[in-house]
Parts: sequence; structure tokens; C-alpha cells
Amino acid sequence: MSSTVNLSALRLKYREKKEVFLEENIRVKEPITLFREWLDQALQTEELLEPNAASLATVDRNGKPSNRFVLLKDVTDDGFRFFTNYGSHKAQDIACNPNVAMTIYWLPLRRQIRIEGVAEKIPQEDSLAYFHQRPRASQIGALASEQSTRIPSRTHLDEIEQEIKAKLGPDGEVPLPNWGGYLIRPHTVEFWQGQTNRLHDRIQFRRGPDIEREVDGKLVHKGELGWVYERLAP
Repeated sequence: MSSTVNLSALRLKYREKKEVFLEENIRVKEPITLFREWLDQALQTEELLEPNAASLATVDRNGKPSNRFVLLKDVTDDGFRFFTNYGSHKAQDIACNPNVAMTIYWLPLRRQIRIEGVAEKIPQEDSLAYFHQRPRASQIGALASEQSTRIPSRTHLDEIEQEIKAKLGPDGEVPLPNWGGYLIRPHTVEFWQGQTNRLHDRIQFRRGPDIEREVDGKLVHKGELGWVYERLAP
């Protein structure tokens, strides 16, 4: 049975031609600075309730992909950080295949950012510092849940949570569970901006060994900090 809504007829109005995303509008020709500038605009957009929500794709040892939303928690000069349980499905995938992809979509701004790179664990002291910045309830929740493992019921989780609270008391420090951060070191970052005429803007940055040999000044342009950039057809 098909949907009662004609999905093929859905059309969302995007940006107008006067708002195109041009190469000359990129102040610094590398993706981390541009990402931060776009993120600042997203953070100032009231309609975006969770601008750091990102879809993270991983692949297991058998080549089977998996996708889920995580929260981007930091953007450094080296890349993009998120946190999770190190026993989770995503962490198991990364352990055998560190190549990941992350996508952020900001509907009110008609913008999408695609990130591809390699994920690695961050130093434990950084994970510990962030863990203890979280609300106490979130710390306890992370300790109570062996993420992605089978459990008999919701009640089971609630019972473990209560046991932890009773053991720690109101002021006891919550120990760091098998949990921490990952850094995605990007090699490809694509910035997409939707246009109503469907001639969307796509500007892609790439970085890698000998990649500057591809620079021709027409299709591939030299950026900064070892990056090159190019415009892709929509």
C-alpha cells in the first residue's frame, strides 16, 4: 500500500539565484574556517533547535553500512569531535574500519555539509574532562547503559540507574565508563546550498598526498593549509 501523500509532488522553496554561494565569498579557502562561519550562522538561527545534530555513517568489517545521529561536540583545527560508548555499534565499526562520513543538514538555511575522513579516539584525559562537564544525570546514564547491548526491559535500565545513585550518593564522583570521544580527521568536506531552480551550489574541499598536483586553476583550485577546492555539478 502506497502512502496517501504524493511524495513526488513535494517541493520546498530553497534560496533564490541572488543568494548563490560563490567561491569569492569564501574568506579563507579551507573548510574548518568556513564550517565555523556556517555554524555560527546556524547557532543564531532560532528555528534550528539542535544545530550540532549530525548523521554519522560507519561501515563494519563485512562492508555493511550503518547510520545514526550523534551530537557534534567540538570543531578543532584537526577536525570534528563526537562522544559515544566505546562498546557501541558505531565504536565497533570504527575499530575495524575507521573510515567514516558525517552529514549535517540545516533546513532553515537550506545548507548541508558532508564530511568524510578517518575517526580516531581522542586522549582519555580529554574524554574525562568533557564527561565531568556533562549534567550528573547524563553521566549516570552513560554509566548505566552498555550501549547497543541487549537488555531485558526498560525496567532493567531504571534499576541499574537507581543502584548507581544509591552507591554514589548525592555527591560521589561518577567514574568514567567505557566511553569517550572520537576525532574525525577530514580529507573531504563538501558545502551544499540549495537553490530553488535546483541548480544547487556544491563546493568541495579535498586534502591528501600529492593532491596539489591536480590544481589547474580551472576545475581544481589551490586552497590553504594543503587543501584544494572545486565546484561540483548538482
